[in-house]
Amino acid sequence: MTAHYDARETRAQAAREADLSPRLPEVLRAAMAAPAYAERLKGFDPATVTSRTALAGLPVLRKSELPALHKASAPFGGFVAGTPGSFARLFTSPGPIFEPEGRQADPWRGARALFAAGFRPDDIVLNTFSYHLTPGGFIFDASARALGCAVIPAGPGNTEQQFELIEAYRPVGYSGTPDFLKILLDAAASAGRDISSIKRALVSGAAFPPSLQAEIKTRGIDAYQAFGTADLGLIAFETEAREGMIVNEDLILEIVKPGTGDPVAPGDVGEIVVTSLDPHHPWIRLALGDLTAALPGTSPCGRTNMRIKGWMGRADQTTKIKGMFVRPEQVAEIGKRHAALGRLRLVVTRQGETDVMTLRAETAAASEALREEIAGTLRAVTKLGGTVELVGPGALPNDGKVIADER
Repeated sequence: MTAHYDARETRAQAAREADLSPRLPEVLRAAMAAPAYAERLKGFDPATVTSRTALAGLPVLRKSELPALHKASAPFGGFVAGTPGSFARLFTSPGPIFEPEGRQADPWRGARALFAAGFRPDDIVLNTFSYHLTPGGFIFDASARALGCAVIPAGPGNTEQQFELIEAYRPVGYSGTPDFLKILLDAAASAGRDISSIKRALVSGAAFPPSLQAEIKTRGIDAYQAFGTADLGLIAFETEAREGMIVNEDLILEIVKPGTGDPVAPGDVGEIVVTSLDPHHPWIRLALGDLTAALPGTSPCGRTNMRIKGWMGRADQTTKIKGMFVRPEQVAEIGKRHAALGRLRLVVTRQGETDVMTLRAETAAASEALREEIAGTLRAVTKLGGTVELVGPGALPNDGKVIADER
């Protein structure tokens, strides 16, 4: 049995970058054929964007913006050059956000994630992600079929019918949320049904805490996690090394300071930003609103692509203080105006019946003059008064949190 999906997974990182970077100008030109990207990227020459550094100079597109943009210019907000009829399937997700599925094989890039989880050609897979309007079911369905598996399109719910299918077809694999896998296992045990054919699983779409991982393992199923979105498909996935998640091929993943497009320092927690290299439907620096951090070195499994810790929370920490919204990008702006500052955290509390905000700022050059300057910037940027607390470098936790609402 081969250990890797293909040779691209184990190539030197320099070779991977040498493959990805020259493709960026072509992808940018394809993106700018769509009116919304043409407007956002006006003034940028695609021919000059041939590295991660150059890519980081382009503006981010926040996923949180998409519902309003799609509503204003249905169905895709002007970010897709092709007509809706040029795609294979058309979906919607909460927002609403509208997503097209490409006509190519494995359009959601999920086959290698299933392979890393132990799925192999001719396996039978019970797919319990929803097939109704949203792309989840089709993401894993198309990925499993691209790997050569047969798929039972079960969707969630209807456990009695699922038991009948499992006992008849004896699937070896499961794809779905970890929660529904536990529901199936518990219901089968209570009803005396045999679903012991399921030996491996690729789960996504919900938290998979260590306690549940251990329980699933004791019940004879080797389960792996994947991180993906309805826009991009499978972005990163777990392997037998169980050391973070490997970023998928044909994607460029950046980790930026929340509220900005600026890359974080190595190892720092930040927001995931993804560029896809699909010329028919490219995404250019799509900020997902999810937090993670990069892991150093190469995975013991032999795959050489970038590793991330997995999902570590949400970057969209916008909160309302004294009736006004304060956003992470405003906190980032304060940092940009004071070069002596490191990490920042705006802590929001209540004192009596009043909102109170305190900006905690790391610096090696603390002084009363600096504190007063920052307090003035805080008021200028947020239009609200607050106190400033200067702390030493490394005093704030590396968790990606920019605004901590403790009310």
